[in-house]
Amino acid sequence: MTAEYQVKGAVAVITLNNPPVNGLGLSTRSALVDGMKKALADDAVKAVVITGAGKAFSGGADIKEFNSPKALTEPSLHTVINVVENSTKPVVAAIHSVCMGGGLELSLACHYRVAAPGAQIALPEVKLGLLPGAGGTQRLPRAIGVELALNMIVSGTPVASEKLAQTGLFNQIIEDDLMQGALAFAASVAAVRPLPKVRDINIDYPNHEAFFQFSRNTVKAMAGPFPAPLKCVDAVAAAVTMRFEDGIKFERDLFMALIQTTESKALRHAFFSERAASKIADIPADTPVHTIDSVAVIGAGTMGGGIAMNFANAGIPVTILEMQQEALDKGLATIRKNYENTAKKGKLSPEKCAQRIDLIKGTLSYEAIGQADIVIEAVFEDMGVKETVFKKLDAVMKQGAILATNTSTLDINRIASFTQRPQDVIGTHFFSPANVMKLLEIVRGAKTGKDVLATVMGLAKKIKKTGVVSGVCDGFIGNRMIEQYSRQAGFLLEEGCLPEQVDKAVEKFGFAMGPFRMGDLAGNDIGWYIRKRRYIDKPDISYSKTADLLCEMGRFGQKTQAGWYDYKAGDRKAYPAQVVNDMIVHHSADLGIERRKISDQEIVERLVFSMVNEAAYILDEGIAQRASDIDIVYLTGYGFPLFRGGPMFYADTVGLPNVVAAMEKYARGRNGDAWKVAPLLQKLADEGKTFNG
Repeated sequence: MTAEYQVKGAVAVITLNNPPVNGLGLSTRSALVDGMKKALADDAVKAVVITGAGKAFSGGADIKEFNSPKALTEPSLHTVINVVENSTKPVVAAIHSVCMGGGLELSLACHYRVAAPGAQIALPEVKLGLLPGAGGTQRLPRAIGVELALNMIVSGTPVASEKLAQTGLFNQIIEDDLMQGALAFAASVAAVRPLPKVRDINIDYPNHEAFFQFSRNTVKAMAGPFPAPLKCVDAVAAAVTMRFEDGIKFERDLFMALIQTTESKALRHAFFSERAASKIADIPADTPVHTIDSVAVIGAGTMGGGIAMNFANAGIPVTILEMQQEALDKGLATIRKNYENTAKKGKLSPEKCAQRIDLIKGTLSYEAIGQADIVIEAVFEDMGVKETVFKKLDAVMKQGAILATNTSTLDINRIASFTQRPQDVIGTHFFSPANVMKLLEIVRGAKTGKDVLATVMGLAKKIKKTGVVSGVCDGFIGNRMIEQYSRQAGFLLEEGCLPEQVDKAVEKFGFAMGPFRMGDLAGNDIGWYIRKRRYIDKPDISYSKTADLLCEMGRFGQKTQAGWYDYKAGDRKAYPAQVVNDMIVHHSADLGIERRKISDQEIVERLVFSMVNEAAYILDEGIAQRASDIDIVYLTGYGFPLFRGGPMFYADTVGLPNVVAAMEKYARGRNGDAWKVAPLLQKLADEGKTFNG
């Protein structure tokens, strides 16, 4: 049963039991209504307590049921709430741990609420592009006040139960045993009549028109492309201006409209995709994992220092190895400065700042890191350098240690071959800045042990990264796709665009930064180095030489205050560079290309669809497990707009036949060889299917 029924004295106890968060799916809703019917039919029962088993009161509705028949199958959540609210016997919600979404809406329908300290209270639906759809926008303002309720609903941020103790939400905060306290409270109110209902609380809020107009202006500035936050304001306003029954209907209409929006579907897709990414088809849940109590990092540069900080943040001691004392001192000083700056901003207590700095040590000796449980190499992206490092690691690391490489493009299998223990070698591709970016591409070599893969996936979670598994190929998932994006960006310059137009078109689409601003930030010399290798390894693939000409001018980006754009000292703003624009136009002339006007639509389609096509090859080759993993890589590591759900989800919303048609059109233009449609993409388009179907 997903809700258990017991009678304790004169009180019936209904315990939601649907792990992990007691979601209010159809079976739970049915069992809860059955429990209420039993309690109402038993004359010996004078009151009812509703609580949750395990680590939650209830995390809310079962999101998997959204847009499915189960969501509307009776008893719906609305029906459950009506049954509870209209009970002729007092119903007490005994809240602990987590009470969110539909769980909070259920508790608001109860006549009384008691809570344990520290329970996380929230209506987080806005984070899925929705608003509370079962009375939350109408009851919460009546329980805790309009302004506090609006802040909670628009932000979706949890609030600890004790911080709401002085509001009308809780009748009592129970410090000791919650169930014993709830039973005693229920017995004390068993004879109280009439039963109090949150819906009956009158809201008297003078000057509400000015308040809600101010709120709309504020929320609009923060909401960006997402419609839900503004609709939340409208729904809370209805609680003030409408009768309760009309407000409930208004809320429901808004909810039903939002659930059909692409933005909400994209957010829900991202929510489920992130959870799916942690599941690896051939790795059982009970796979034994290594204990990671100590970490070593090779390299104290920007990447190595950032990687080390992740582990210190999680309370795991780190030793950083460098070859020169000067480089080591510089790296450790940068780490210290980063932590101290965070503390100055009030985001880290002085004590925690000191603790984290103290967890990171430096050494110049390979022998000093030999007992680490995992070592992560973060040295220069060159196979010869990697070979030297891994041969040394193989010699000094203890048996069973995990040997990880932070390479962003190189062959993990070849790196593993430099050791006598290829089963212990794995790729851990962090993204810069490594202590900030959420993505961790975990690259599984041909001989990587299942225990090693399972350990690193668990470690990713511990250091608050989203781990996505990739197979071995040039560039793995993310960089292999971004290469096609960059190729098209270069071709667009040759054909008629300037950097500013390309960047603005992509940023209008929703990317945080266009390809040329991004190149200036990362360093154009890095791409130059990789392309030089490509010219040798892949002579049959065409590239624009524009970026090479830029680098030959010494314009490597922000670090030289000159890249695709000009920069000023202490100013990261990108200023159009006439010298670069002139170079681009002259280069087109040298190639005999007549420059043409290119639409923003063409820019976006060529950049995004080139990635989608490469992703289809990646899927077909088994490099990525599923299309949604690719979306997560791009949402968490490459700034793909969240409201579009990732490149694969976006392609699905455009329609794969439309993607193929656009590609076929571009194949008839210059550099048409870049538009060979991937077999999987063609097959899905022909069959009317989707990547995420």
